[in-house]
Amino acid sequence: MNVKQDSISQSETPERGKERIPLSTRRHSAAHVLAQAVREKWPDAKLAIGPDTENGFFYDIEANPPLKEEDLKEIEKRMKKIAGARQRFERFFLPADEAVAFLTDRSETYKLEMAEELIRSGEKEISFYRNVSADGKKEIFVDMCSGPHVANTGELGAFRLSAVSGAYWKGQEDRPMLQRVVGLLFETQEELDSYEKRMEEARKRDHRRLGIDLELFATSERVGPGLIFWLPRGNIVKEELESWAKDTEAAHGYQRVTTPLITKEGLFHTSEHLPHYSESMFPPMQMDNENYYLKPMNCPFHHTIYGIRPRSYRELPIRLAEYGTCHRYEDSGALFGLMRVRAMSMNDAHIYCTEDQAVEEFLSVMKLHKYYYDLLDIKDYWMVLALRNPKNKKYHGDEAMWQKAERITRQAMEVSGIDYVVEEDGAAFYGPKVDFQIKSSIGREFTASTCQLDLFMPEKFDLKYVDREGQFQRPACIHRSPLGTHERFIGFLIEHFAGAFPLWLAPEQVRILPVGEAFHAYAFEVQEHLRKEGLRVSVETEETLGKRIRQAEKMKIPYMLVVGEKEQQARRINARNYFTGEQLEWDLAQFVSALKEEIATRRIQKRTRE
Repeated sequence: MNVKQDSISQSETPERGKERIPLSTRRHSAAHVLAQAVREKWPDAKLAIGPDTENGFFYDIEANPPLKEEDLKEIEKRMKKIAGARQRFERFFLPADEAVAFLTDRSETYKLEMAEELIRSGEKEISFYRNVSADGKKEIFVDMCSGPHVANTGELGAFRLSAVSGAYWKGQEDRPMLQRVVGLLFETQEELDSYEKRMEEARKRDHRRLGIDLELFATSERVGPGLIFWLPRGNIVKEELESWAKDTEAAHGYQRVTTPLITKEGLFHTSEHLPHYSESMFPPMQMDNENYYLKPMNCPFHHTIYGIRPRSYRELPIRLAEYGTCHRYEDSGALFGLMRVRAMSMNDAHIYCTEDQAVEEFLSVMKLHKYYYDLLDIKDYWMVLALRNPKNKKYHGDEAMWQKAERITRQAMEVSGIDYVVEEDGAAFYGPKVDFQIKSSIGREFTASTCQLDLFMPEKFDLKYVDREGQFQRPACIHRSPLGTHERFIGFLIEHFAGAFPLWLAPEQVRILPVGEAFHAYAFEVQEHLRKEGLRVSVETEETLGKRIRQAEKMKIPYMLVVGEKEQQARRINARNYFTGEQLEWDLAQFVSALKEEIATRRIQKRTRE
């Protein structure tokens, strides 16, 4: 065998001990050790790929019988033994034909497929790594791999295997199902423990779990994936959020409209969403010998409203707003709780203005974002300015229009003072856009909303206004959606508040718990009084008082009122605050006044107890 040794093996890298080994290298090496440990226990297992990941590593493996969760402990034990042996990583190369023969002899089906792909792409030799004993005398394990790796297995760091799941080879459903063994790895045990603690908190805050526990939303296999049912409690959150947005937008001069859910396909040809956006649209429906589409966005409909009658410069800016329901064909593998769905209600609006007004209007939209985020105590957010790549043919070709749109957008962003980064080739096909990125309290990063300056669509829809001189001009259009979709934003808020919504958003604001049957009448009397004051309140009489208190805690009710003989005689209440644990006696009128003030100011209470 014509083996070509790497000129400097990993173990011989100069002054390696003085360098900080990248986590990605440690994690990649751990995947290699994972494969070795599996092979020790299951010699016939076939190896596929084993990359590093954001928090660790994984290896896709075909084993018979398939690997199970209970196997992880044994595999991890073997990995730690390998790490303790400080086996050396050594790289070598084989000529293409010898690499194919080597992998064929070992029945490495998946490695062989990858090697042949490399050879077809022009590679003349294939990279391998072998693990040898610390003294270099014994070869223990070989894997096809391009590296890099640590010098020896003692440099991995602190790791733990966390899961095993199914994964199609190359992510293709028509290819074999493999077992993906997943691990976590950090430089120190302290960092690993800290990460696992954060992940435990993330599991507690996961909106998918809390959505079920708090009876907020559901899906149904009979209806289809990515189609959300808002349950009564979740619908309250949705309607409160929408009411807030409508009131805020009314104060900023927005006019509300409602548009159809479907349209003839010609509208989307005009907007060029067909063909540019066709992959994200549901298939057409045929009626009266014409194709109709469910709308994936509201923009063309608002443009149509603007164009219904002649417009004067005196009317501008015109701000058209709608909580419009849209449908987008998301791949089933991309669907994720409320964050990625197929039907959504969007906090949408389009501002039609003169180019001279564009910077001020764009800036006003950014200030609106900041107002919402500040009030909701959202601190970890930033903007991404997504620009075009002139070489990409998906963008329209009017160079002057692009230059003008980018200049106005940058000017508004600079004035806003909000941090931003630039992303090349991320623009919409019709213009630059600004994505507002948010990181949730469990570290999940996503695009909450988008703001775009558009000079292209007004031309496509032949939108005009008459200027001071009586001449027709094109308006600029600003697309904006500060609260994004109900689905995504509420998913974020569930995690942000760990399901404990502030009083004004809480589905149930007060729960009354009478200590015994003798006090039921007084409990319902208090309920009636609070309901007349506009509060969302219930009385719970079933089960023991202790169970009812625990259930109210589980449902994260902001205020729990326990009423008994003392409260009934004094015509008062005993209120417990979910967030602080504070328990106080109140005159009913004072309690109502305090809650109304908390709601009116949309005050957020921080949970100060476990």
